[in-house]
Amino acid sequence: MEKYYIGMDIGGTKCAVLAGTKDVQVLERIEIPTDHTMLPEDYIMERLVPLCCSLIEKYKERGTFQAVGISCGGPLDDRRGIIMSPPNLPGWDEIHIAKMLEEAVGLPVYLQNDANACAIAEWKFGAGIGSRNMIFMTFGTGMGAGLILDGRLYSGTNGMAGEAGHIRLAEQGPEGYGKAGSFEGFCSGGGIKNLCRLMAKERFQGEGICILGKEYSPEEVTAKLVFHAAREGDTFSVEVVQECARYLGRGLAVLVDILNPEKIVLGSIFVRGEDLLRETMEACLRTEVLPASGSVCEVVPASLGEAIGDVAALSVAIVNGGRKDEQETKLY
Repeated sequence: MEKYYIGMDIGGTKCAVLAGTKDVQVLERIEIPTDHTMLPEDYIMERLVPLCCSLIEKYKERGTFQAVGISCGGPLDDRRGIIMSPPNLPGWDEIHIAKMLEEAVGLPVYLQNDANACAIAEWKFGAGIGSRNMIFMTFGTGMGAGLILDGRLYSGTNGMAGEAGHIRLAEQGPEGYGKAGSFEGFCSGGGIKNLCRLMAKERFQGEGICILGKEYSPEEVTAKLVFHAAREGDTFSVEVVQECARYLGRGLAVLVDILNPEKIVLGSIFVRGEDLLRETMEACLRTEVLPASGSVCEVVPASLGEAIGDVAALSVAIVNGGRKDEQETKLY
């Protein structure tokens, strides 16, 4: 019989549970809102577990389910399968989700933070296929990294490797990850909003931000708006995007010098804005990086698109599932 897997993508607004094959073909996907009025343990047992069980029951005659993979924002303890207070999941404090699910569905359960899960997905099924040393950068709402080093996921001593968004790139600058001038402050959806506010205050001498002849409050500005306006030729938006691109190149240079990857895969904002970012990013990267390291590193957009959350969750199950030895099971 064919091998099947359960994937679970847990987010702050919604959760998806899906059944899929070893080739990440989705058999069925069910999405529900994340209910913050429920205790996390109750939400898991009363909402997520029944969905897992229903999918297993529905497809068990066609294949044998091997494992459950969970992708969730950090921080978390991936080795023990514990969710530990992610900012987008208030109240989810030390939730032993892997143990709960294992006892409920009778399958091995593996937990990964979303950046690592997406790194596995792009490495095995997307833009990083064939790489032995690859960095995946989320470059979306936040900026985190998943590290594939020497053909294995590297998560560090306690699962905190890859927190690239916390690197300070400038003494002063937009705040991200709780730090002014951080990589996330310059290169993320929230960071671009803050970068707009700082640059507008200097340029327009006020709190309003003028884009395409219309004044916006800082709360109204989004990365999507800024990139759209830059394409329309709005001078201020072009300056913001170019500043983001410069610091993107600078931040990537730090990672290339330290980790010497052959490929860097960049997530959603770069996927949508590569035409505006690449030239300046590459110029800054080549200026900052050691030539020998830079010459062997290719920067590419992520290729899995909107499906990456589903593929990431399934990938965690597929890559780990079916292995008996714990040291062999974990990729790090």
